[in-house]
Amino acid sequence: MTVRVLAFVEGQTDEKFGREVVSPSLATRNVFISATTPGRRRAHGGVPSWARAKRELLRYLKEDTERFVTTMFDYYGLPSDWPGKKESKRETRPSTKAEIIEQAVHADVCATLGESFDGARFLPYIQMHEFEALLFSDTRVLAESVQRSQIQTRLDEIIKECGEPERIDDDPETAPSKRICALVPRYQKVLHGIIAAKRIGLATMRDQCPHFAQWIEVLEQLGDHQD
Repeated sequence: MTVRVLAFVEGQTDEKFGREVVSPSLATRNVFISATTPGRRRAHGGVPSWARAKRELLRYLKEDTERFVTTMFDYYGLPSDWPGKKESKRETRPSTKAEIIEQAVHADVCATLGESFDGARFLPYIQMHEFEALLFSDTRVLAESVQRSQIQTRLDEIIKECGEPERIDDDPETAPSKRICALVPRYQKVLHGIIAAKRIGLATMRDQCPHFAQWIEVLEQLGDHQD
């Protein structure tokens, strides 16, 4: 029996990442994931307000009661009205910040849909801090993918400074994408980012990014629990 999952993601890059990197791996476990962005035809990415995101999430959960729904939004740039955002600021550990928001979002949606709703169908995931953080999982491949092998040393220094990819901060000037753009001004998310992601591969990302790995594992296990 196959499992269908709809991922509500931030923008075109995340949608393509889900389709070309995440989906093939999950398909081997009979889990088939598709993705949609805010407003479906929204030209530019960006996290919507919680009021808007919640409306769409509720619609997705109601329109197909046999489908699971997950999210992939960046902590970086997450609007302040998202449940748990204020509380998460008190934490220093990135994965704890994300988990606080995920739990609060899940609780809010479940409370709205009532006791009859199967909360197991909703699997919120908050990415720390941006999609580009995953690309720091292999600095050599990232440098080669943007055709600037010489920047690997600087990328390694960033990892050493922060500790691991998911700990690269969310400051407007030093977020993962901003660090890459500072080294490679011509960097394009949808082009270079996806090329790098496909070359790095899901296994390496999971090895270097624990919170991301946890999300992928949860999605994989959906296939294990089906008859």
